Amino acid sequence: MSNEEQDFTDAQLLRMKAEEKLKEKQTKNNTPDTEIDVKRLLHELQVHQVELEMQNEELSKTYQIAEEALKKYTMLYDLAPMGYFTLDGEGIIRELNFTGAEMLGDRRFSLVNSNFKLFVSNDSLPVFNNFLNNVFLNNSKESCEVMLGYNQNSLCYVYIEGVVTGDDRKCLLSVVDITGFKKL
Repeated sequence: MSNEEQDFTDAQLLRMKAEEKLKEKQTKNNTPDTEIDVKRLLHELQVHQVELEMQNEELSKTYQIAEEALKKYTMLYDLAPMGYFTLDGEGIIRELNFTGAEMLGDRRFSLVNSNFKLFVSNDSLPVFNNFLNNVFLNNSKESCEVMLGYNQNSLCYVYIEGVVTGDDRKCLLSVVDITGFKKL
């Protein structure tokens, strides 16, 4: 079997043969090594540039997807027709949406770091405290109905569901105004 008939399925053998042929061609052309090195480097740089352009396109697409997800999150959370709150173990409001702020009768950003218990009427406070303790104690979804209000002013009856998140131990609340149902 002659050299030309050898099996070229072996990648290493194929590479060795290709390098031998390349060396033969280079000797025939009598091209100086530095010129070949410059051409090889230029080729490598061009390939790398194309790779970077492809990565940049992929990053741009990923950025667009992230922007769309952020828009969707903003609409689902901030503009939801129910109040969303994130409370710590003491009942301090860490986050809330616009509807939640409206339920409490104040601006959203002025309510952050306020205690949610301050907005629960005195009559409903034991129910809410029991609810909050159970949520953190049982690590399960709990619910209750309370009257929101402050300074002897009633705001509205609400139905609250809450659950504690994993590692950061925050309580996620969904709060629905049920005042219209209570009057029936």
